[in-house]
Amino acid sequence: MEERVTLTLPSGEKKIVPKGIRIQEFVDQDTIAVQLNGRLVDLSSRVEEDASIQYVSITSKKGLEILRHSTAHVMAQAVKELYPSAKLTFGPSTETGFYYDFDYEKSFTPQDLEAIEKKMMEIVQRDEPFVRKEVSREEAISIFEKMGEHYKVEHLRELPERVSLYQQGSFLDLCEGPHLPSTGRIKAFKLLSVSGTYWRGDARNQVLQRIYGTAFPEFKALEEYLQMLEEARKRDHRRLGRELDLFSLSEEAGPGLVIYHPRGAMLRTILEDFEKREHLKRGYQIVIGPQLLRLELWKRSGHFENYRDKMYFTKVEDIEYGIKPMNCLAHMLIYKSKIRSYRELPLRYFELGTVHRHEKSGELHGLLRVRGFTQDDAHLFCRPDQLNEEIKGIIDFVDDVMKVFGFEFEMELSTRPEKSIGTDEDWEKATQALLQSLKEKGLPYEVNEGEGAFYGPKIDVKLKDALGRRWQCATIQVDFAMPERFDLTYIGADGERHRPVMLHRVILGAMERFIGVLIEHYGGAFPVWLSPIQAILLTVTERHVPYAEKVFRELIQKGVRVEKDFRNEKLGFKIREAQLQKIPYMLVIGDREEKERTVSPRFRSGKTFSGMKVDEFIALVESDYPKL
Repeated sequence: MEERVTLTLPSGEKKIVPKGIRIQEFVDQDTIAVQLNGRLVDLSSRVEEDASIQYVSITSKKGLEILRHSTAHVMAQAVKELYPSAKLTFGPSTETGFYYDFDYEKSFTPQDLEAIEKKMMEIVQRDEPFVRKEVSREEAISIFEKMGEHYKVEHLRELPERVSLYQQGSFLDLCEGPHLPSTGRIKAFKLLSVSGTYWRGDARNQVLQRIYGTAFPEFKALEEYLQMLEEARKRDHRRLGRELDLFSLSEEAGPGLVIYHPRGAMLRTILEDFEKREHLKRGYQIVIGPQLLRLELWKRSGHFENYRDKMYFTKVEDIEYGIKPMNCLAHMLIYKSKIRSYRELPLRYFELGTVHRHEKSGELHGLLRVRGFTQDDAHLFCRPDQLNEEIKGIIDFVDDVMKVFGFEFEMELSTRPEKSIGTDEDWEKATQALLQSLKEKGLPYEVNEGEGAFYGPKIDVKLKDALGRRWQCATIQVDFAMPERFDLTYIGADGERHRPVMLHRVILGAMERFIGVLIEHYGGAFPVWLSPIQAILLTVTERHVPYAEKVFRELIQKGVRVEKDFRNEKLGFKIREAQLQKIPYMLVIGDREEKERTVSPRFRSGKTFSGMKVDEFIALVESDYPKL
């Protein structure tokens, strides 16, 4: 008698089906994969036990990842058909597309990308099925050794005993999947660029070529994305950083280390002053920790075991130290410096703390990915019964601040990773606390399985900028493990010692990253309150300089950030230069202004104001400052 199992469909309907039947028998044409008992699998997978399924459409987040990953395989197939000596490495999907890294003796040119794209179209038209096959690791090693794919062989030696391979047409790759049913499901794609990288991101390894591309379910979405990319190129913070003289990155100084120029340092100072005011208003205390801490502390915290690949170490008088990648240890030592009462809690410690992390050189990217950066870091110590209100308070803080900068945002809940510390019970309590707070605030969220910090689950806040791009900045992490490891206690109402809960959180995140995001969000045209230079004085002729100097001193004394351009150049030329520098106000000083003791403001958009008294202009500038 044929063995049968129960399959629960997304509608809740239950079907009794033959064991081993393929899932594709139960889906519509919009479905490209399914969640089978919570596991993402291909449509060709078989139902071997009682199971429930959820459909994955090509337009969903997971569906887009599958589409783009499948397109990466098609690109690799096209490269191998055109350039057989190219060696394969890795080809994942990304948030906005995909890439694949190749070892090839010649540099890929724009003409090569066109040829690869054309070949990809041929492969799509062939409508070749993606076929999954499970083999032993040793069998896979033998296969890829015969193919001459030594990067795949190296990677295989690190994998479990059983691995999966995917084949479309004559192309074979090592991959976990899942993939589209066939190459014919790919419609709208575009290869974007090629850049250099290193095998495994290590500068000591072979230089590779990374080809970037993107793919969408429909051509309209692809066209909109390409238009957005063009606008993003105009807003690139690295280009604007140079043009506006904000910062520089120097190989001479070291990769991933930011040098702030006067205007960039002023921008950062404005942000930091804003942050300090807002934290003090919300009951935070400012603290400062050292850059070095003894290695024993990093071992006790779990950082050495779980995070040492990202850390720098040094030795002083034969004692080993770790350069801090995070600020939490010093904050715990402050908490532990005296006996704490339940009446003191919550305690909220805030630090603009500079940290250093060993990011791979191939992953460094302007201000967005650096090795030395400053976080608006805080650690909150509270009683378990205060945890929910403290999480909601942080969410409100994030909401208040993001409104100031004009950001919408989304929430993601990241759960326990494979590499972690702490008990199952504590992880469950921490995760439920975050879930409860999100639900009570009525906020939608997505779940990122296994993406939490090694010491606790977290809420990640994804900002949406002016171009609709998402950026990771704020985060809220619940930690039961560190207070246990550092024996943090407070005396409760019962006179007994109790363990506090620790919250790690940032609002803006890394200041460098946030500044990079702000530059691109505003296209370098910062709001008046945030602009490093708020106004520039432009004289019509040299005889107007004495009055302009008097205005300059008055503005400086009243806190307006002002520069002067008293060069013997035409006024139109000086206005155009100031507009290119995206300075909000140009204050023209001519005969009438000098006679009436006024200034004539011109906004960078071209809007002009009639002559204003200096105090009136100062009030105009101050009206732009945020009021929280």
